[in-house]
Amino acid sequence: MEVRIYGQNLFRKGQIENQISLIWTRKFYEPGTFELHAPITDENLSLLQPGNIIGKKGSDEAGIIEDIEKEESDIKNEITAKGRFLSSYMDRRLIKKTVNFSGYIEVAMRQLYSGAVPLPLVELGTLNGFTERAEFQVTMKNLLTYEEKLSRAGAIGFRFRPDFKNRKIVFETYKGKDRTFSQHENNRVVFSENYNNLNNAIYRYNNQNLKTFAIVGGQGEGDARTYYELGGGQGYDLREVFVDAKDINPDGMTSAAYKAALLQRAQETLNASIVSETLECETEAAINFTYKQDYDLGDVVTVRKNKWNLYMNQRITELSEVYEYGGMTVVPTFGDPLPETIKWDE
Repeated sequence: MEVRIYGQNLFRKGQIENQISLIWTRKFYEPGTFELHAPITDENLSLLQPGNIIGKKGSDEAGIIEDIEKEESDIKNEITAKGRFLSSYMDRRLIKKTVNFSGYIEVAMRQLYSGAVPLPLVELGTLNGFTERAEFQVTMKNLLTYEEKLSRAGAIGFRFRPDFKNRKIVFETYKGKDRTFSQHENNRVVFSENYNNLNNAIYRYNNQNLKTFAIVGGQGEGDARTYYELGGGQGYDLREVFVDAKDINPDGMTSAAYKAALLQRAQETLNASIVSETLECETEAAINFTYKQDYDLGDVVTVRKNKWNLYMNQRITELSEVYEYGGMTVVPTFGDPLPETIKWDE
């Protein structure tokens, strides 16, 4: 496994050949992360510098070195470099102009990026034509934060794919495939004990954040404030939440468009305030189903664990590639971790 180091201009600086371990964590709704451990040598010290870019052969992602730790003792002589993938560059930009948007989420993700101060070498990739929709208003907010919110709202992944040959970075959106047993269009993928691809499993369930009924408040004060309701439930199954949407400015919007924007905010809050159910496991990259060939980040697969009476269809939201001792282990996470309400006003 080759670990290549590039400058911010995407010109290659060298290669790390004696790494101790590398954890390469790909994420669907946000920039991935990496953690590289290597011996302290003059060459490694020269290559592993803040701002340099780590690339890996065969990967559509690359990472920016943001954190460096050096340790020297009687038993250890090691440098550790950590960071986030290239799409985290958007964390350095603001959405400065007020944007009133109603339309396709994929278009919104591209539009918000295009309206920010340009990032060197970054260009938009192909428009895929995804049809998930959203209505929102935003101004003076962090670009990456909003891209992540839109990604979760539409179940659309995003990444900055490096093209080292042509010295450019491509902003891409993508979706996973449905590979569950409930469909017949794509090859089915199942993780279970029977397939020997569900090792060291950790299952988590939490319904503390579940909400079923939203009251959204727009602009105005007291009895003059605008309110709408969305959702349902009764008895113990009724879980209410108030959504403050004063940040949505109705100026320049029709009453129908303003109502739609408020209800969209309420819907997104309910979409995020759901039961969290995840399962994390370890598997080898080519046991029964081949990683990146039969399944990949963003795909929805079937997970079975008979001992726990567990059967679920879940999206692969994270995939960690762990390189140690000359081999690679894949650690997929199925489902979303504890949900956080989408705070559109932040």
